[in-house]
Amino acid sequence: MFSQISSRLRLSVAVAAALGAAVALAAPAQAVESTTPEPSRASASTTANAAAPAAAWAAGTRAYLVITAPGDTTAVRNAVASNGGSVFASYDAIGVIVAHSTSTGFASTMRTVAGVQQVGATRTSDVPADAYNPALPANPAQSSTTLTESNRWDMTQIKADQAWAVTTGSASVKVGILDTGVDDQHQDIAPNFNAADSASCAYGKADTRAGAWRDVGTHGTHVAGTVAAAKNGKGVIGVAPSVKISSVRIAEPTSSLFFAENTVCGFMWAGDHGFKVTNNSYYTDPWQFNCPDNVDQAAIIEGVKRAQAYAEGKGSLQVAAAGNSNYDLANKTTDSESPNDSTPVTRTITNACIDIPTELPGVVTVAAQGNGGAKASYSNFGNGVIDIAAPGGDGASGVYSTLPGGKYGNMNGTSMASPHVAGVAALIASVNPTFTPAQIRDQLGVQATDRACPSDTRCKGTTTKNGFFGEGAADALKAVGGSTPPPGAYFENLGDVTIADNATVESSITVSGVTGNAPATLKVGVDIKHTYIGDLKVDLVAPDGSVYTVHNRTGSGTDNIVQTFTVNASSEVANGVWKLRVNDNAAQDTGKIDAWNLTF
Repeated sequence: MFSQISSRLRLSVAVAAALGAAVALAAPAQAVESTTPEPSRASASTTANAAAPAAAWAAGTRAYLVITAPGDTTAVRNAVASNGGSVFASYDAIGVIVAHSTSTGFASTMRTVAGVQQVGATRTSDVPADAYNPALPANPAQSSTTLTESNRWDMTQIKADQAWAVTTGSASVKVGILDTGVDDQHQDIAPNFNAADSASCAYGKADTRAGAWRDVGTHGTHVAGTVAAAKNGKGVIGVAPSVKISSVRIAEPTSSLFFAENTVCGFMWAGDHGFKVTNNSYYTDPWQFNCPDNVDQAAIIEGVKRAQAYAEGKGSLQVAAAGNSNYDLANKTTDSESPNDSTPVTRTITNACIDIPTELPGVVTVAAQGNGGAKASYSNFGNGVIDIAAPGGDGASGVYSTLPGGKYGNMNGTSMASPHVAGVAALIASVNPTFTPAQIRDQLGVQATDRACPSDTRCKGTTTKNGFFGEGAADALKAVGGSTPPPGAYFENLGDVTIADNATVESSITVSGVTGNAPATLKVGVDIKHTYIGDLKVDLVAPDGSVYTVHNRTGSGTDNIVQTFTVNASSEVANGVWKLRVNDNAAQDTGKIDAWNLTF
């Protein structure tokens, strides 16, 4: 049922380039000892209720969520200690205790204790020894850049570049990046980084040492740049380039897994530290879907749900990625990827089983779009589940953002779509400082541009709300009160047309239902895969045969033409058959018209 493109990180295909060099994005960086610790900045809810130091690590140590009534958890914490466990962390405000034990009977015993509501193992593998003496992630050496800011396709698609004329965001708005960590020294992130409210929540307990928040991979730094890379003339610009970002690392080193106790810690930290928005581009490991009829998974659902509700009650809106398995979240049948910390098995599931945090109440669920606005090939979907869509990249057209060490690169995934929406939410909070999370969530829906289902039977719903795009595509300009002409009619052809050497090929789109002539700003979206675009001449052919050249043998040895061109076609009748004509003028390099579209 699932495609091979799937990950706990909501990342699909990663292709990076940094200052002209390739950067591998597969394995997380090994955590190593780094800087001298600074004084603790632990959240009030954690420190006030902190347990005594946990017992020393031993082989076979497993982690559990012990759920009880919010308030004083002393009696239940004492019961943990007297029943073969130790308290690793305690969140009294929500009645959630993170317990460790080597006893295989710990959970069943604790379920009989007075005051205990639920107990669930959060892993099918042992807690790493690193949990008891965590190494600090590396502080990477920084490369300077000669790259200058430009209007990238993802930012223009959501009109962020136009929104910046209204606001670039308020420095009083804090956005939490709950992820693999963030490189706070990066030239495009440092100006907006808030170290005072950053920490690591790996293993389920806040680590406030300086640098504990740093990236154990590359994913979190990329996400952070999309939200709020500074508008400083260097590299890239984030959706909300003047808000503050904090890193809450919830991924564990080496594995880069995000277990339930880490997510609980992250949401509690977000609530206690005044994050107006958090971005969550992951699912809570080890279960792709948590099912309430399983005692362990039921406790995971309850614990993370309580933590999310706590954060929202403190004024924090959670934005989350929908996932990259091209899976219908409104019609769940099987899960073949869980548990991902040991040996996955295929199991039958129902819609009662949920992907967390993205399917928790109050969380904004984000689907991914490619360049041009179509559903990204890998993006999960589901009528009534997806709230909004945003650029996540697809194929060769990726989302370009920051990477550790002062670098930049492309990634594709709903991981990349979610931070676009988190950035728009931060802009909404900037211009509406009294808005509650519910009001920001509502405004995200109001500002979204309606996008109808394509001719794909999997897409259910209406033009105003459907399973591919939710309430529509994110629009940063409308979100901050700006105005733009209403979008015109949209037509696309997704059929592949092979481009042979020294040949001319055409792909057609039939336009109907458009009154009068085409606009002076007709948008022609082109996605041509070809290994040497200097060979190519690309023309738009109007219904009357008029030819408009959009690309004429430029770009030399560059691969692929993935670009939206503006054509003054105001003298042409809109309705009729339009063609994209591609002429290959040399031997050796071939390719295809992958897709193209027209927006009137």
